[in-house]
Amino acid sequence: MKFVSFEKNGQSSWGILREDEILDLGMVAENLKSFIAAGFPDVDRLKNLSTNISLDSVTLAPVIPNPSKIVMAALNYFEADSDRSKAPEYPVLFLRLAESQIGHGAPLIRPSSSEKLDYEGELAVIIGQGGRHISQARAMESVCGYSIYNDGSVRDWQRHSHQFTPGKNFVGTGAFGPWMVSADAMPEGPLSLVTRVNGIEKQRTDTSRMIFDIPYLISYISTFTPLEPGDVIVTGTCTGFGATRRPQEFLSAGDLVEIDIDGIGTLSNSVSVEE
Repeated sequence: MKFVSFEKNGQSSWGILREDEILDLGMVAENLKSFIAAGFPDVDRLKNLSTNISLDSVTLAPVIPNPSKIVMAALNYFEADSDRSKAPEYPVLFLRLAESQIGHGAPLIRPSSSEKLDYEGELAVIIGQGGRHISQARAMESVCGYSIYNDGSVRDWQRHSHQFTPGKNFVGTGAFGPWMVSADAMPEGPLSLVTRVNGIEKQRTDTSRMIFDIPYLISYISTFTPLEPGDVIVTGTCTGFGATRRPQEFLSAGDLVEIDIDGIGTLSNSVSVEE
């Protein structure tokens, strides 16, 4: 099942997506996060109702516009030439602000203060049942769905110090969508991830190459902070983003970034420059 958050005629809502139509469920819960927190009440009944809004008639919002936490993992993939015996002991994590997010189809904004806007294709995990001290053995029970994230990064601001925060939180840089696929609808096995810029492949990996897998990340994060329904864990990226290329390649106005993940679809965002 696919869930979307959207705006239509200036009003925010959410619903279930079936093909190219949305069943608007704004009358059932205030937003998708609230519905997740309530435990997906009557979802089997709701999914059989008639759809009533064309997907083309809405503007998609970030899948969870209002998460209490967005926890991001830094580089989290083994490359083909990686020595897996030399993996780091712990993940590198940072936080992204909800205000920095945009939905599928919205423009990534390259800030006027920088010319080094970069892309990072990543798998996003949405928490359903949260808690503290979640064991790795039970961690996947906490996942209600998956989506795609483009962790747009302003590289010079990211490297002003050893803290990532400034470069990871510019307005309009965290693309999240296009929808959430419920965990029970995802394919089994490793998921492939491909990022393209203007149709040219830049990143390719699959989730079997994660250094710290999803159960580990959930367990580790829940040790220091309680995970809540609707929280988002963004699981890191592989090499191939602009700053790893020689010469380096950063995004310019008019560029189109597309990220494909098996079982989810394609997150697509063009680039505009802040005026």
